Amino acid sequence: MIKTIVIKGFKSIPELTLELGRVNCFIGANGVGKSNILEALGVLGAAANGVVDSESLTRRGVRDGLPRLFKTSFTGTSIRPEIHLSAKGQAGEEYRTSILNPIEKPESAWSFKTEYLRDEKTEILTSGVRSSKNMKPTAGLAALKLVDLPPENLAGKLMQNLQDYAIYSPNTPSLRATVADPQTRIPLGLAGGRLAEAFDELKSVLSSDPDLMDSVLELIDWVVDIDAVSTAGSLLSPSVPRGQRVLKLTDRFMRPGRNTLTAYDASEGALYVLFSAILCLSPTAPMVVAIDNLDQALNPRLAMRLTEKLAYWLRVNDAQRQLLFTTHNPAVLDGLDLSDDEIRLFAVDRNSEGHTSVTRIAPTEKLLEMNKNYPLSRLWMMGHLGALPNV
Repeated sequence: MIKTIVIKGFKSIPELTLELGRVNCFIGANGVGKSNILEALGVLGAAANGVVDSESLTRRGVRDGLPRLFKTSFTGTSIRPEIHLSAKGQAGEEYRTSILNPIEKPESAWSFKTEYLRDEKTEILTSGVRSSKNMKPTAGLAALKLVDLPPENLAGKLMQNLQDYAIYSPNTPSLRATVADPQTRIPLGLAGGRLAEAFDELKSVLSSDPDLMDSVLELIDWVVDIDAVSTAGSLLSPSVPRGQRVLKLTDRFMRPGRNTLTAYDASEGALYVLFSAILCLSPTAPMVVAIDNLDQALNPRLAMRLTEKLAYWLRVNDAQRQLLFTTHNPAVLDGLDLSDDEIRLFAVDRNSEGHTSVTRIAPTEKLLEMNKNYPLSRLWMMGHLGALPNV
Protein backbone atom coordinates (compact mmCIF):
# COMPACT_ATOMS: atom_id res chain seq x y z
CA MET A 1 0.00 0.00 0.00
CA ILE A 2 1.25 3.48 -0.84
CA LYS A 3 1.81 5.45 2.36
CA THR A 4 3.44 8.67 1.13
CA ILE A 5 3.36 10.59 -2.12
CA VAL A 6 5.39 13.69 -2.92
CA ILE A 7 4.44 16.07 -5.75
CA LYS A 8 6.57 19.01 -6.89
CA GLY A 9 5.95 21.35 -9.79
CA PHE A 10 2.80 19.67 -11.14
CA LYS A 11 -0.08 21.85 -12.35
CA SER A 12 -1.43 23.82 -9.35
CA ILE A 13 0.83 21.95 -6.89
CA PRO A 14 4.24 23.59 -6.30
CA GLU A 15 5.02 21.14 -3.50
CA LEU A 16 2.93 18.66 -1.56
CA THR A 17 3.52 15.63 0.67
CA LEU A 18 0.56 13.40 1.50
CA GLU A 19 0.32 10.52 3.99
CA LEU A 20 -2.35 8.17 2.65
CA GLY A 21 -4.55 5.52 4.23
CA ARG A 22 -6.59 2.71 2.74
CA VAL A 23 -9.56 4.98 1.94
CA ASN A 24 -8.75 8.59 1.04
CA CYS A 25 -11.48 11.17 0.46
CA PHE A 26 -10.67 14.59 -1.00
CA ILE A 27 -13.16 17.44 -0.59
CA GLY A 28 -12.97 21.01 -1.78
CA ALA A 29 -14.36 23.62 -4.13
CA ASN A 30 -14.26 23.22 -7.88
CA GLY A 31 -10.87 24.05 -9.36
CA VAL A 32 -8.79 23.77 -6.19
CA GLY A 33 -6.69 20.85 -7.48
CA LYS A 34 -8.36 17.66 -6.19
CA SER A 35 -8.14 15.96 -9.58
CA ASN A 36 -4.57 17.21 -9.99
CA ILE A 37 -3.55 15.08 -7.00
CA LEU A 38 -5.07 11.99 -8.59
CA GLU A 39 -3.44 12.83 -11.92
CA ALA A 40 0.01 13.32 -10.43
CA LEU A 41 -0.15 9.72 -9.25
CA GLY A 42 -1.24 8.75 -12.75
CA VAL A 43 1.84 10.42 -14.27
CA LEU A 44 4.02 8.59 -11.75
CA GLY A 45 2.33 5.34 -12.77
CA ALA A 46 3.17 6.01 -16.41
CA ALA A 47 6.79 6.71 -15.43
CA ALA A 48 6.90 3.46 -13.45
CA ASN A 49 5.80 1.68 -16.60
CA GLY A 50 8.72 3.14 -18.54
CA VAL A 51 7.23 5.87 -20.74
CA VAL A 52 5.31 9.12 -20.21
CA ASP A 53 3.42 10.16 -23.33
CA SER A 54 -0.12 10.94 -24.43
CA GLU A 55 -1.15 7.30 -24.77
CA SER A 56 0.24 6.21 -21.40
CA LEU A 57 -1.43 9.13 -19.64
CA THR A 58 -4.90 8.82 -21.17
CA ARG A 59 -4.71 5.08 -20.52
CA ARG A 60 -4.56 5.95 -16.82
CA GLY A 61 -7.31 8.58 -16.90
CA VAL A 62 -4.96 11.58 -16.87
CA ARG A 63 -6.20 14.48 -18.98
CA ASP A 64 -3.74 14.84 -21.82
CA GLY A 65 -2.29 18.26 -22.55
CA LEU A 66 0.76 20.25 -23.57
CA PRO A 67 3.77 20.29 -21.21
CA ARG A 68 3.05 23.90 -20.27
CA LEU A 69 -0.29 22.73 -18.82
CA PHE A 70 1.40 20.08 -16.66
CA LYS A 71 4.06 22.32 -15.15
CA THR A 72 3.46 24.68 -12.27
CA SER A 73 3.45 28.26 -13.61
CA PHE A 74 2.41 30.85 -11.05
CA THR A 75 2.70 34.60 -11.57
CA GLY A 76 6.03 35.97 -10.43
CA THR A 77 7.77 32.59 -10.21
CA SER A 78 10.02 30.75 -12.63
CA ILE A 79 8.81 27.57 -14.30
CA ARG A 80 10.63 24.48 -13.08
CA PRO A 81 12.04 22.49 -16.01
CA GLU A 82 11.08 19.18 -14.40
CA ILE A 83 8.22 17.62 -12.46
CA HIS A 84 9.23 15.59 -9.41
CA LEU A 85 7.02 12.73 -8.22
CA SER A 86 7.54 9.95 -5.70
CA ALA A 87 5.69 7.21 -3.84
CA LYS A 88 6.79 5.30 -0.76
CA GLY A 89 5.33 2.11 0.69
CA GLN A 90 4.79 0.92 4.25
CA ALA A 91 8.21 -0.69 4.69
CA GLY A 92 10.22 2.13 3.13
CA GLU A 93 10.17 0.86 -0.46
CA GLU A 94 10.22 3.87 -2.76
CA TYR A 95 10.08 4.95 -6.39
CA ARG A 96 10.77 8.52 -7.42
CA THR A 97 11.49 10.30 -10.64
CA SER A 98 12.01 13.70 -12.22
CA ILE A 99 10.65 14.10 -15.76
CA LEU A 100 10.89 17.00 -18.16
CA ASN A 101 9.66 18.14 -21.55
CA PRO A 102 10.57 21.48 -23.18
CA ILE A 103 7.72 23.96 -23.30
CA GLU A 104 8.88 25.70 -26.48
CA LYS A 105 9.39 22.51 -28.54
CA PRO A 106 7.58 19.71 -26.71
CA GLU A 107 8.58 16.16 -27.56
CA SER A 108 6.10 13.35 -28.10
CA ALA A 109 7.29 11.71 -24.89
CA TRP A 110 8.64 13.16 -21.67
CA SER A 111 12.26 12.41 -20.83
CA PHE A 112 13.54 11.03 -17.55
CA LYS A 113 16.01 13.29 -15.76
CA THR A 114 16.43 11.07 -12.69
CA GLU A 115 15.02 7.84 -11.30
CA TYR A 116 15.39 6.09 -7.96
CA LEU A 117 14.09 2.72 -6.78
CA ARG A 118 14.66 0.88 -3.54
CA ASP A 119 13.03 -1.88 -1.52
CA GLU A 120 12.92 -1.99 2.26
CA LYS A 121 16.65 -2.83 2.46
CA THR A 122 18.51 -2.08 -0.75
CA GLU A 123 18.88 0.58 -3.41
CA ILE A 124 17.96 -1.06 -6.71
CA LEU A 125 18.39 1.90 -9.04
CA THR A 126 20.06 5.26 -8.59
CA SER A 127 20.34 7.32 -11.73
CA GLY A 128 21.41 10.95 -11.87
CA VAL A 129 21.16 13.15 -14.92
CA ARG A 130 20.87 10.89 -17.97
CA SER A 131 23.70 12.07 -20.21
CA SER A 132 24.93 8.80 -21.72
CA LYS A 133 24.41 8.47 -25.48
CA ASN A 134 23.52 4.81 -24.93
CA MET A 135 20.53 5.68 -22.72
CA LYS A 136 17.27 6.59 -24.40
CA PRO A 137 16.04 9.55 -22.31
CA THR A 138 12.35 8.80 -22.88
CA ALA A 139 12.64 5.20 -21.60
CA GLY A 140 12.52 4.55 -17.86
CA LEU A 141 15.15 2.28 -16.36
CA ALA A 142 13.27 1.30 -13.21
CA ALA A 143 10.65 -0.57 -15.22
CA LEU A 144 13.40 -2.76 -16.70
CA LYS A 145 14.59 -3.72 -13.21
CA LEU A 146 11.32 -5.50 -12.44
CA VAL A 147 12.29 -8.59 -14.44
CA ASP A 148 15.18 -9.17 -12.02
CA LEU A 149 13.06 -8.84 -8.87
CA PRO A 150 11.31 -11.82 -7.22
CA PRO A 151 7.48 -11.61 -7.01
CA GLU A 152 7.56 -10.96 -3.26
CA ASN A 153 9.93 -7.98 -3.53
CA LEU A 154 8.21 -4.91 -2.07
CA ALA A 155 9.75 -2.49 -4.56
CA GLY A 156 8.42 -4.66 -7.37
CA LYS A 157 4.95 -4.69 -5.82
CA LEU A 158 5.03 -0.91 -5.42
CA MET A 159 5.99 -0.50 -9.07
CA GLN A 160 3.26 -2.91 -10.18
CA ASN A 161 0.66 -1.02 -8.18
CA LEU A 162 1.77 2.26 -9.73
CA GLN A 163 1.73 0.77 -13.23
CA ASP A 164 -1.84 -0.54 -12.78
CA TYR A 165 -3.19 2.62 -11.14
CA ALA A 166 -5.96 4.44 -13.01
CA ILE A 167 -8.43 7.28 -12.47
CA TYR A 168 -12.03 6.25 -13.16
CA SER A 169 -14.67 8.81 -14.11
CA PRO A 170 -17.86 6.82 -14.78
CA ASN A 171 -20.67 8.24 -16.86
CA THR A 172 -24.19 6.93 -17.30
CA PRO A 173 -24.13 6.20 -21.07
CA SER A 174 -21.01 4.02 -20.68
CA LEU A 175 -22.48 2.22 -17.68
CA ARG A 176 -25.64 1.56 -19.68
CA ALA A 177 -23.44 0.32 -22.57
CA THR A 178 -25.17 2.66 -25.02
CA VAL A 179 -21.84 4.28 -25.95
CA ALA A 180 -18.39 2.76 -26.19
CA ASP A 181 -15.91 3.39 -23.39
CA PRO A 182 -12.94 5.33 -24.84
CA GLN A 183 -10.53 3.61 -22.43
CA THR A 184 -11.32 -0.09 -22.03
CA ARG A 185 -9.61 -2.03 -19.25
CA ILE A 186 -10.12 -5.15 -17.18
CA PRO A 187 -12.35 -5.42 -15.25
CA LEU A 188 -13.92 -2.02 -16.12
CA GLY A 189 -13.32 0.76 -18.60
CA LEU A 190 -12.41 4.12 -17.12
CA ALA A 191 -15.87 5.51 -17.96
CA GLY A 192 -17.68 2.40 -16.71
CA GLY A 193 -17.72 0.32 -19.87
CA ARG A 194 -17.90 -3.46 -19.64
CA LEU A 195 -20.06 -3.27 -16.50
CA ALA A 196 -22.16 -6.35 -17.32
CA GLU A 197 -19.13 -8.53 -18.04
CA ALA A 198 -17.32 -7.32 -14.93
CA PHE A 199 -20.35 -7.98 -12.72
CA ASP A 200 -20.72 -11.47 -14.18
CA GLU A 201 -17.09 -12.20 -13.34
CA LEU A 202 -17.46 -10.78 -9.83
CA LYS A 203 -20.61 -12.78 -9.17
CA SER A 204 -18.73 -15.95 -10.09
CA VAL A 205 -15.87 -15.04 -7.74
CA LEU A 206 -18.27 -14.29 -4.87
CA SER A 207 -20.38 -17.42 -5.39
CA SER A 208 -18.74 -18.95 -2.31
CA ASP A 209 -19.40 -15.83 -0.21
CA PRO A 210 -23.09 -14.91 -0.54
CA ASP A 211 -22.89 -12.51 2.40
CA LEU A 212 -20.42 -10.35 0.54
CA MET A 213 -22.64 -10.27 -2.55
CA ASP A 214 -25.60 -9.43 -0.31
CA SER A 215 -23.64 -6.46 1.04
CA VAL A 216 -23.64 -5.11 -2.52
CA LEU A 217 -27.26 -5.86 -3.38
CA GLU A 218 -28.62 -4.45 -0.12
CA LEU A 219 -27.65 -0.97 -1.33
CA ILE A 220 -30.15 -1.35 -4.18
CA ASP A 221 -33.30 -1.91 -2.15
CA TRP A 222 -35.68 -2.45 -5.07
CA VAL A 223 -33.61 -5.28 -6.56
CA VAL A 224 -34.07 -8.92 -5.63
CA ASP A 225 -31.43 -10.25 -8.04
CA ILE A 226 -28.99 -9.17 -10.73
CA ASP A 227 -27.64 -11.29 -13.57
CA ALA A 228 -25.60 -10.75 -16.70
CA VAL A 229 -27.14 -12.43 -19.72
CA SER A 230 -25.90 -12.93 -23.26
CA THR A 231 -29.22 -12.09 -24.89
CA ALA A 232 -31.62 -9.37 -23.88
CA GLY A 233 -34.57 -10.93 -25.69
CA SER A 234 -37.65 -8.77 -25.32
CA LEU A 235 -36.09 -6.63 -22.58
CA LEU A 236 -34.49 -4.16 -24.96
CA SER A 237 -35.71 -2.39 -28.04
CA PRO A 238 -33.81 -3.53 -31.16
CA SER A 239 -32.70 0.06 -31.69
CA VAL A 240 -30.83 0.23 -28.37
CA PRO A 241 -27.06 -0.47 -28.57
CA ARG A 242 -25.86 -3.38 -26.44
CA GLY A 243 -22.68 -5.24 -25.60
CA GLN A 244 -21.96 -8.95 -25.55
CA ARG A 245 -23.40 -9.20 -22.05
CA VAL A 246 -26.40 -7.31 -20.69
CA LEU A 247 -27.29 -6.66 -17.06
CA LYS A 248 -30.70 -7.95 -16.01
CA LEU A 249 -32.11 -6.54 -12.77
CA THR A 250 -35.17 -8.06 -11.15
CA ASP A 251 -37.53 -5.64 -9.36
CA ARG A 252 -38.94 -7.10 -6.15
CA PHE A 253 -42.09 -4.97 -6.31
CA MET A 254 -43.25 -5.68 -9.84
CA ARG A 255 -45.29 -8.58 -11.19
CA PRO A 256 -43.44 -11.66 -12.45
CA GLY A 257 -42.99 -11.50 -16.18
CA ARG A 258 -42.85 -7.71 -16.09
CA ASN A 259 -40.29 -7.21 -13.33
CA THR A 260 -37.01 -7.36 -15.24
CA LEU A 261 -35.01 -4.37 -16.42
CA THR A 262 -31.71 -3.94 -18.20
CA ALA A 263 -29.03 -1.37 -17.43
CA TYR A 264 -30.65 0.79 -20.12
CA ASP A 265 -33.87 1.17 -18.12
CA ALA A 266 -32.68 0.69 -14.55
CA SER A 267 -31.88 3.42 -12.03
CA GLU A 268 -28.49 4.91 -12.79
CA GLY A 269 -27.73 4.92 -9.06
CA ALA A 270 -27.76 1.11 -9.09
CA LEU A 271 -25.17 1.11 -11.87
CA TYR A 272 -22.83 3.42 -9.98
CA VAL A 273 -23.10 1.17 -6.91
CA LEU A 274 -22.18 -1.90 -8.97
CA PHE A 275 -19.33 0.01 -10.58
CA SER A 276 -17.80 0.95 -7.19
CA ALA A 277 -18.29 -2.54 -5.78
CA ILE A 278 -16.47 -4.13 -8.72
CA LEU A 279 -13.47 -1.83 -8.33
CA CYS A 280 -13.23 -2.72 -4.64
CA LEU A 281 -13.96 -6.45 -4.85
CA SER A 282 -12.81 -7.72 -8.23
CA PRO A 283 -9.49 -9.61 -8.10
CA THR A 284 -8.58 -8.12 -11.49
CA ALA A 285 -9.11 -4.50 -10.41
CA PRO A 286 -6.04 -2.32 -9.74
CA MET A 287 -4.65 -2.54 -6.21
CA VAL A 288 -4.59 1.27 -6.11
CA VAL A 289 -7.50 3.01 -7.79
CA ALA A 290 -9.00 6.50 -7.94
CA ILE A 291 -12.57 7.61 -8.64
CA ASP A 292 -13.14 11.23 -9.60
CA ASN A 293 -16.53 12.47 -8.33
CA LEU A 294 -17.66 9.35 -6.48
CA ASP A 295 -21.08 10.80 -5.69
CA GLN A 296 -22.39 11.13 -9.25
CA ALA A 297 -26.07 10.17 -9.58
CA LEU A 298 -26.38 9.15 -5.92
CA ASN A 299 -28.92 10.57 -3.50
CA PRO A 300 -27.41 11.67 -0.15
CA ARG A 301 -28.44 8.57 1.82
CA LEU A 302 -27.13 6.19 -0.83
CA ALA A 303 -23.90 8.19 -1.11
CA MET A 304 -23.38 7.80 2.64
CA ARG A 305 -24.15 4.08 2.67
CA LEU A 306 -21.92 3.40 -0.33
CA THR A 307 -19.02 5.21 1.36
CA GLU A 308 -19.47 3.02 4.43
CA LYS A 309 -19.29 -0.08 2.26
CA LEU A 310 -16.15 0.99 0.41
CA ALA A 311 -13.92 0.62 3.45
CA TYR A 312 -15.54 -2.72 4.32
CA TRP A 313 -15.17 -4.12 0.81
CA LEU A 314 -11.53 -3.10 0.57
CA ARG A 315 -10.67 -4.52 3.98
CA VAL A 316 -12.33 -7.91 3.55
CA ASN A 317 -11.10 -8.34 -0.02
CA ASP A 318 -7.46 -7.38 0.46
CA ALA A 319 -6.11 -5.17 3.23
CA GLN A 320 -3.50 -3.80 0.82
CA ARG A 321 -6.07 -2.42 -1.63
CA GLN A 322 -6.33 1.33 -1.69
CA LEU A 323 -8.85 3.90 -2.90
CA LEU A 324 -8.59 7.63 -3.53
CA PHE A 325 -11.70 9.59 -4.47
CA THR A 326 -13.07 13.10 -4.75
CA THR A 327 -16.56 14.25 -3.85
CA HIS A 328 -18.71 17.37 -3.64
CA ASN A 329 -21.58 15.72 -1.74
CA PRO A 330 -21.45 16.45 2.02
CA ALA A 331 -23.41 13.24 2.75
CA VAL A 332 -20.41 11.18 1.66
CA LEU A 333 -18.54 12.36 4.76
CA ASP A 334 -21.12 10.75 7.04
CA GLY A 335 -20.02 7.36 5.71
CA LEU A 336 -16.42 7.89 6.83
CA ASP A 337 -15.31 6.39 10.14
CA LEU A 338 -12.48 8.76 11.00
CA SER A 339 -11.70 6.80 14.17
CA ASP A 340 -10.14 4.24 11.80
CA ASP A 341 -6.69 5.64 10.97
CA GLU A 342 -6.79 3.96 7.54
CA ILE A 343 -9.80 6.09 6.56
CA ARG A 344 -8.64 9.60 5.85
CA LEU A 345 -10.37 12.84 4.92
CA PHE A 346 -8.46 15.64 3.20
CA ALA A 347 -9.61 19.23 2.72
CA VAL A 348 -8.21 20.75 -0.47
CA ASP A 349 -7.97 24.52 -0.92
CA ARG A 350 -5.96 27.10 -2.85
CA ASN A 351 -4.02 29.57 -0.73
CA SER A 352 -3.62 33.30 -1.32
CA GLU A 353 -0.99 32.59 -4.00
CA GLY A 354 -3.21 30.08 -5.80
CA HIS A 355 -1.22 27.05 -4.68
CA THR A 356 -3.11 23.84 -3.97
CA SER A 357 -2.85 23.02 -0.28
CA VAL A 358 -4.14 19.94 1.49
CA THR A 359 -5.03 19.49 5.16
CA ARG A 360 -5.92 16.16 6.71
CA ILE A 361 -9.09 16.40 8.82
CA ALA A 362 -7.92 14.29 11.75
CA PRO A 363 -10.30 13.05 14.48
CA THR A 364 -9.18 15.51 17.16
CA GLU A 365 -10.96 15.78 20.51
CA LYS A 366 -12.57 19.02 19.36
CA LEU A 367 -13.86 17.46 16.13
CA LEU A 368 -15.15 14.36 17.90
CA GLU A 369 -16.96 16.54 20.44
CA MET A 370 -18.63 18.58 17.68
CA ASN A 371 -19.44 15.36 15.85
CA LYS A 372 -21.59 14.27 18.81
CA ASN A 373 -24.03 17.05 17.95
CA TYR A 374 -23.59 17.37 14.21
CA PRO A 375 -22.68 14.91 11.45
CA LEU A 376 -19.55 15.60 9.41
CA SER A 377 -21.70 16.72 6.50
CA ARG A 378 -23.19 19.46 8.64
CA LEU A 379 -19.82 20.46 10.06
CA TRP A 380 -18.48 20.84 6.53
CA MET A 381 -21.40 23.06 5.51
CA MET A 382 -20.95 25.10 8.69
CA GLY A 383 -17.35 25.81 7.71
CA HIS A 384 -15.58 23.79 10.42
CA LEU A 385 -13.67 21.59 7.97
CA GLY A 386 -12.60 24.21 5.45
CA ALA A 387 -12.65 23.27 1.76
CA LEU A 388 -15.65 25.50 0.99
CA PRO A 389 -15.83 27.79 -2.05
CA ASN A 390 -15.41 31.49 -1.34
CA VAL A 391 -18.38 32.69 -3.37
